[in-house]
Amino acid sequence: MAESANWQSRKDDAEDEEEEVDESGYKTVKDAVLFAIEVNQSMLTPPPKTDVKIADVDAPVSAALKCAYQLMQQRIISHPNDMIGILLFGTEKSKFQGGEETKTGGLAYPHCYLLLDLDVPSAGDVKALRSIIEDEEDSRRILVPSKDPVSMANVLFCANQIFTTKAANFSSRRLFIVTDNDNPHAHDKALRSAATVRAKDLYDLGVTLDLFPISRLDHEFDRSLFYEDIIYNSLTDADAPAPLVPASKVVPSGDGVTLLNSLLSSINSKAVPRRALFSNLALEIGSGCKISVKGFILFKRQTPARSCYVWLGGEKAQIAKGVTTQVANDVGRPVEKREIRKAYKFGGEQVAFTPEEVSSLRNFGDPIIRIIGFKPMSMLPIWASLKQSTFIYPSEEEYVGSTRVFSALQQKLLKDEKMAVAWFIARKNAAPVIAALIPGPERLGDHNEQIIPPGMWVIPLPYADDIRHNPETTLVRSPDSLVDTMRVVMQQLQLPKAQYSPGKYPNPALQWHYRILQAMALDEDLPDQPEDKTIPKYRQVTKRAGEYIDSWTHELEKQFGIWRQENRGGDGLTKRPATSTTESLPKRPKTASGAASTLGDDEMKTHCEKGTITKLTVPVLKDWMESKHLNLHGKKADLIERIEEWFEHNA
Repeated sequence: MAESANWQSRKDDAEDEEEEVDESGYKTVKDAVLFAIEVNQSMLTPPPKTDVKIADVDAPVSAALKCAYQLMQQRIISHPNDMIGILLFGTEKSKFQGGEETKTGGLAYPHCYLLLDLDVPSAGDVKALRSIIEDEEDSRRILVPSKDPVSMANVLFCANQIFTTKAANFSSRRLFIVTDNDNPHAHDKALRSAATVRAKDLYDLGVTLDLFPISRLDHEFDRSLFYEDIIYNSLTDADAPAPLVPASKVVPSGDGVTLLNSLLSSINSKAVPRRALFSNLALEIGSGCKISVKGFILFKRQTPARSCYVWLGGEKAQIAKGVTTQVANDVGRPVEKREIRKAYKFGGEQVAFTPEEVSSLRNFGDPIIRIIGFKPMSMLPIWASLKQSTFIYPSEEEYVGSTRVFSALQQKLLKDEKMAVAWFIARKNAAPVIAALIPGPERLGDHNEQIIPPGMWVIPLPYADDIRHNPETTLVRSPDSLVDTMRVVMQQLQLPKAQYSPGKYPNPALQWHYRILQAMALDEDLPDQPEDKTIPKYRQVTKRAGEYIDSWTHELEKQFGIWRQENRGGDGLTKRPATSTTESLPKRPKTASGAASTLGDDEMKTHCEKGTITKLTVPVLKDWMESKHLNLHGKKADLIERIEEWFEHNA
């Protein structure tokens, strides 16, 4: 309960600090994804066998189902409120939400088989899908292509009904179409027109259509034949889907990118919708010149889903909810929230504030990004970043023409290598920060797909109060020969394209946590050890740079011998010579045991309040801390911080 109380206290403080963002102003977290996978003879045909180890071995349908399976495994833990469904079209059998159909009349959707209904995935759904992927008998029973062609208008209308009935209030709804048929209605204009109308209905409903095309060995997928009429590539809105991905191609001999990996890469790039941190925030460029922008957190450290406590005394496990109660310290009586006030310590006394006074103290005006000047990019030090940066993108909702003005500003800053310095208030009651607006160019992937759109980054800068004193260090410079030898080693061990790509390195601790949780939930065998892609490939390192590392080691030993001779075997730290004033100072008296004299609590408290505690020596600090059973490890700054915390808790 103590932990729950502390968490609740931090939550209350956060609520006082900032007002919650209006959820109607931007996309919320719920997401619904429906896979629509075509079943035909070519999609069921695996590539020819080959001796190449990395060649494709899965049929396109199997690869698509494995993609859906892996995405479902990720979402069941990391995004427990999201929905996933799988719709097969082009099958001989038909099945909708009411069960398997044998007739094609009424409200039936012929040749559409709802393999998994759109819902929050459960452990049972994951097991069922795994059974279909691994059990050939089940797959042969379901994955039978139809003799008659399937109507794409019917498929899209079926998806429309699924989204309407199962995810009516979801702000993000997406249909992933996986197919190798680029022209399903080549000779029927009526069916093409009907499919276009049904696609427009989906977009009007708020559903985004994403195409994952598959090119065959003898045929390159051509979007222009049919899918350009139903798949819109709108990039004018920040919440629009990512640009179209290139077609995944079945390769018989393996070129390093198998069909499964290609599909996984494409689907993962669209697995998470873009969600706004704030919406329609004013960006003031000058007096009377404002545009509106949206803010996004594109990079956020992921942690395991917060655990909960459950009560196992009943027939079914129930979540135990913690309750926090404020108690008066003198009488031990519970107090109501209306009876208490927020107080801050000043000079040893508690200064209380009413909620209205606290609110007025934190009110620095309406949320805004106000540019106050421009500086060269070279003036921004690498350490001047307190929190994670926010990506901003123009919005036309509040001020028409924002996109054009924003683009001109972004391109000008990028061209002149300058940044804007701005006054930034993210939301109501938020603390104002001085921020740097950094222009960011568009980043494209290996297949010309957009990784990061062009825009600007808002980087919070530190105030003078946030800068701490540098630690006391003694610098020993390496000779040029040692630096030159190490430069060769670094050149040999550069990352591909000389840049860090975070998509290649999953968090091993996070993935291990999810892998164990998944194995226990799905009755799988527990893995022996985590898969850690951050471990260096030592054989390749030795092969590429082993000789240069040995040369650097020999050079280090040589230079160390020279350095040791110059310093006559000392510790190598150049000590400052004592001045005559220092020599004339009397030595500090010591106790009989030889240790520094112990200060009393009142004396130590006086030093803390006057700020003279930093003048005390480390032995004096440790001697006093030992009497209070405090941790004695760390630097002098750490010791002082623990002493100050002790006085705060024992005031």
